[in-house]
This record gives sequence, C-alpha cells and structure tokens, in this order.
Amino acid sequence: MSQNTYIYAFTVVFFAGIFWSFGALTVRYMVDGHDYVFQYLFYRGISISIILLIFLFITEGFSFYKNFFKIGPSSVIGGLFLATAFTGFIFSITMTTAAVTLFMLASMPFIAAIVGYFVLGEVLKLSTLIAMIVAFIGVCIMIINDSITGTALGAIIGFISATGFALYTVTIRWKPETPKFTTVVLAGVFCAIFAFFILDFSVKPFTSMPKINSYLSLLHGFLVASGLILYSLGAKYLPSAELALLSLMEVVGGVLWVWLPIFGINEVPSPTVIIGGIIITVAVVYYGFAARQIDINIKT
Repeated sequence: MSQNTYIYAFTVVFFAGIFWSFGALTVRYMVDGHDYVFQYLFYRGISISIILLIFLFITEGFSFYKNFFKIGPSSVIGGLFLATAFTGFIFSITMTTAAVTLFMLASMPFIAAIVGYFVLGEVLKLSTLIAMIVAFIGVCIMIINDSITGTALGAIIGFISATGFALYTVTIRWKPETPKFTTVVLAGVFCAIFAFFILDFSVKPFTSMPKINSYLSLLHGFLVASGLILYSLGAKYLPSAELALLSLMEVVGGVLWVWLPIFGINEVPSPTVIIGGIIITVAVVYYGFAARQIDINIKT
C-alpha cells in the first residue's frame, strides 16, 4: 500500500469516528429518550438505509441496484451484526451515562483483532499492538472512577454493541468483493424491522413521540450513515484491528461533546476520564505516524 493510499484510508476512518462521536450528543437531546427507544431506532434505521441508497445512486447512477444482486452471506451476517451495534448503542446510552457506553465501545479494537486473527488470519503490526495496549491503558484509566456510574445492564449492552460493530468490521474484510454499502443498507433495514416488530406493527407509538425526537433520529441516521460511508471506504485498505482502533475517536469525541457547556448537556467527566481520553488520542496519533513511517521505509 502506497503512502498516499494509507493517508487517505487513515483520514477517512479517523473522520468516521468523529462523525459517530456526535451520536451520544444527539441522543442526549431526546425528550424522555428511554420511552422512545424503538421509535428512534426505526427512524434512524430507515434514514441510514435511504442515505446509503442516495449515495449509491450518486456514485453509480441507475445501475446501483446491481449491488444487491451481489449480496452474499457476509453482507447478511455483517448487516445483522451492525444492526445489533445500532440497537445496543441506543439502549445502552439511554440506560447509563454517555461515558460508560463509550467506554464499552472502546473494546472494539481488541475484539476485532482477536476475531480478525482467527477468522481472517490478519497479523497485528507491532505499531498496532503498541497502540492498542496504550489505548487499553487509557480506557482502564477512564473507568477507574466512572465504570460504576449508571446501570450495569447499560454497560453490558454497550459491550454487546461494541462486539456487534467489531464483528461487522471483520465481515466487511472477509469478502472484499462484496459491495460494502449494501451491508449498511441491510443493517438499517434490519434495525427498522426489529423496532417495528417490537412496536407490534402499529403506527400509534410513532404519532405519540415528540417531533424533536423524530428530527434527532433522522439527524443521527445522517451522522451514522456518513461515518459508515467513510469507514467502508477505508476498510479495503486497513486490517480489522486498525479500523476499529481509529474509530476510538468516537469514544474521545463523544465524552467531550456531552461535557462542553456550549452543547448544554454538561455531563462533566472526572479527571481520570480526561487523562484516559488524552492517552487514547495519543495512541491513535502514534499509530498513524508509525504506520506512515513503515510505508515510507517500504517505499524507499
């Protein structure tokens, strides 16, 4: 892989994490969020699928539908895993603090690395391993005082969400020839169907939800879809563990946005959260420069 290709992949996946980091903020603006989880999931799932379809139409024209004839087991399985991640995130963050949910998401690189090694035979680079260890230390520091905040169930569901996303990451690396964006479309559809099923196929729950929640769910869908587009564009060039490692910017950014007074949420993190977030950021930046240096050496 050339230096320019690596820089491109690093950049798009890095900004995918930034896009996703605003998801916690969006959910926090919901009115009585815990009462409208399934309605929120439905609207967000539909909006994700629609945005991806629009993206495919813009990039491929009227022939975009041919992608769906290439759907294979990896797309269906990946879609189910990603739908699990979508659902778990909303449940977790409405049951506990944003910090706890995001802490659980920080386990994604480790899950992806283990599964990627056994399923895909992906070998970890030394720089990636070091960055993962440093990031893990950052996560441990973050949760020293805050891991008991919120419900234990919320933390567990957050870990399930992280596992779903890590497994999705492995599936899009499993069959590179499978159109990756169709997997995201399927995930949105699966999520919407699940929510509609739980709501007993009734439109009444949707009419009772505050309009602001509907708008927020659509905005969240846009953020998630935009991030997934960037993430999928970089997936063809980076191993599973490295993809998930870069996405840790979602953790750092998410904790930061709900803390900054300008956004009005004011979930103030402890000093350990701030220190841990800085360490995770350093790990990601180190990984970027280390991998770039390796590519330069190889090229020369």
